[in-house]
Amino acid sequence: MGITIRTALAAGVLTALAAPAMAQDITVGVSIPAATHGWAGGMNFHAQQAIERLEEVYPQVDLVLATASDPAEQVSDIEDMVATRGIDALVVLPFESEPLTGPVQAVAESGVWITVVDRGLSVDGIEDLYVAGDNAGFGRVSGEFMASALPEGGKIVALRGIPTTIDNMRVEGFEAAIEGKNIEVLGMEHGNWNRDDSFTVMQDFLSRFPEIDAVWASDDDMAVGVLAAIEAAGRDDVQFVLGGAGMKEMIARTRDNDPMIPANVTYPPAMIATAIELTVVGQVSSAPVAGTFTIGSELVTPENAAEYYFPDSPF
Repeated sequence: MGITIRTALAAGVLTALAAPAMAQDITVGVSIPAATHGWAGGMNFHAQQAIERLEEVYPQVDLVLATASDPAEQVSDIEDMVATRGIDALVVLPFESEPLTGPVQAVAESGVWITVVDRGLSVDGIEDLYVAGDNAGFGRVSGEFMASALPEGGKIVALRGIPTTIDNMRVEGFEAAIEGKNIEVLGMEHGNWNRDDSFTVMQDFLSRFPEIDAVWASDDDMAVGVLAAIEAAGRDDVQFVLGGAGMKEMIARTRDNDPMIPANVTYPPAMIATAIELTVVGQVSSAPVAGTFTIGSELVTPENAAEYYFPDSPF
């Protein structure tokens, strides 16, 4: 079963659809990366908000949240949830795909419901529910904008995120969109969705390539590092940087017609709340929630940026 939507569901909609059940106590584990960058910070915020709201609505549900700073810690957190809390369901956003695949598969084989969010596992079919943004679409929308912004073609560099299945999907979508557009990718390296790492990667690109027309940073945190490197190097050949995920500072710059940030691509961190809520609804009711829940990626431009600017958001 697949469910595809264009925007995240408003908070509480799913809760309203499912009547509270007089069921035995249910424990749901939520395992996510710590707030190592802006998007993850927003994701942590929305996870905590969802947990507080859902525990109030469903007193029979105990939600256990653990945040991890690396894959090994996340594996340990999940093993602890199974051993000491006896979880009935697990919502997991893998820190990295490969190291989490085996451990999560073992949990699934023990009979625990599995919801995977955003960064998929390396083996298909382990999870009962997959909730994510449209990563192929994220790359495609980014590539289409890059091609339209460089109608005569040009030389670009690109930064990838943490090695994950979603990063692969984004890159594949981007490369397909710029194919045949006379756009030369001079270099593509992992910036790990991290400002400092991306600053270092961009410094290397700037030292290696005397002419760069544009940068696909593929993430707003990485775009911050890229912009800092460009400024530090005093380079004026880079026409623009395209990030993504809708950091409010970047959305504001697009809204205000900053030539260096002419556009953005949405990828809402609030998807974790959707995943937690769907999982809880599936546990306390007969609502069919198995399958794939995809949140579409939209191009943000000066004309529509105000619709995506949320000043009170942590990201």
